[in-house]
Amino acid sequence: MLVEVRPTKKLRGSRALNLTACLSPIVDALCEDSLDLSRLRLVCDWVQYKNNFRDVIDVRPILSPAKRNGRSAEPDGEKLEIAVDLRRCVDSDLAQVVRDVLAGRIEPDGLERVYLEAWSEGTTSRIWEFNSLYWRFLGVWEKATGRLYEQALPGGESDARNIAGVHELIREMFTVWDDLASHNALPDELYVIELGVGNGNQAKTWLDEFAKLDAEHGSEYYRRLHYMMCDYSEHVLALARKNVAEHAAHVSSFALDATTPMTALGFLRYKVFLVYISNVYDNLPTEDVAQIGGHTYRAEVRAYVPKADAARVAEEFGIAPDKLVGAIDKLLSLGPESLVDALSSYFPDVARAAAFWMQVWDAVKLEERYVPMTGLDLYEIAPGVNGEMLRPMLERHGDVRMQVSNGAIASFVDTLPLLHPYGRLQCHDIFVTDPHQYRTGFLGPGKYDGSIVNWVNGPLLQHIGRRKGFDVGYAPFAHRAGTNIVTLTAQVRD
Repeated sequence: MLVEVRPTKKLRGSRALNLTACLSPIVDALCEDSLDLSRLRLVCDWVQYKNNFRDVIDVRPILSPAKRNGRSAEPDGEKLEIAVDLRRCVDSDLAQVVRDVLAGRIEPDGLERVYLEAWSEGTTSRIWEFNSLYWRFLGVWEKATGRLYEQALPGGESDARNIAGVHELIREMFTVWDDLASHNALPDELYVIELGVGNGNQAKTWLDEFAKLDAEHGSEYYRRLHYMMCDYSEHVLALARKNVAEHAAHVSSFALDATTPMTALGFLRYKVFLVYISNVYDNLPTEDVAQIGGHTYRAEVRAYVPKADAARVAEEFGIAPDKLVGAIDKLLSLGPESLVDALSSYFPDVARAAAFWMQVWDAVKLEERYVPMTGLDLYEIAPGVNGEMLRPMLERHGDVRMQVSNGAIASFVDTLPLLHPYGRLQCHDIFVTDPHQYRTGFLGPGKYDGSIVNWVNGPLLQHIGRRKGFDVGYAPFAHRAGTNIVTLTAQVRD
């Protein structure tokens, strides 16, 4: 039996985790079963997100490469991964939980689970429909919770609004523009794009400070500025437009999918001096891959609601248990406002529909299994990006599991052609910057308010950027202590 304990920092210090107290009842219960312990992996995480998709203990079948047959692969006997959340161990009867989980593995369709989908790749799971729902109907969610989404961020605001950081970025851009202007090489129109504009607070901060610094600089760059606000949500774009109304002559807005910015912005190819992104990449669809025992696997998932939670929600909203999944389907396809019209007997108003949405989201979990990959060369990370890009990370670090960050890579690759030869992409987000981080901590997915958060595979982004002729660097966010935010900067290689 292989035992892997990832949160090593939790094992030391005055508040160190009592690892023995957590592992002993688990191992005892495993030894009671008829499992071949030599074919068992026990993986321990500290799931720091209080709202997440994990149970205290989960079982993940590891399907045999020898039995891989399309999508009908079968578990290889007793080859399993037992996943443990050490943060919640203290409050659980671990031995009994393990017994229940192992007994449940005999029923492949999980009699205690109400499934929302069949097995799927991580990027196509229905959890991303919930994520999309959150941004499409953010106003409904905010009204139901009584707080704006930005208040859910650490510190209650985005690091993108940090004045010192904004000043530093603008002054660096002025230096580039001054140099180009001195050589009569500066275009008449100066384009800046913000992907994921949110409610416009960051855009307002940036534009206010730009106008002020430009007045001091005396260059009249503000007169030539075109600021493009881009977001998936029409709701937040409407808020953003109100927020920057005093700069309206310099601002345009675009509703677009962050993974394909060229679709709407292709007319700006090679013209943009700054693409600014904050807390977007961590919210884009991703799947996980793993290297286990010399074989490469994809983590397939299927979303479910525990049967007890499903019964509770169905009873509260007067829905027959066998109609619950249908009601969830309608919520995801129609949204909470139209759900009132479609199922008025259950949801007489939008507030009631929003309450249903929030309770279902809180209850949704993910079941996982590892499916062998037929070859990295046959795997597409994102359009035009081959799975071979993963090989250096997967083959140099032993048994490891990591996010592919498919959506972030698609966005990154599709954004680079927009950049002027002297332009830059700057992104503030939660990046993995060393593959070793995947061996020492839990990096998602977690639930962040009504959306999803995953750490972003920085080394993979960096590798892909270099292959495309860009220098990609990472630095800790310099203007707030104690933050996990890292700043990515990408520029054409000299």
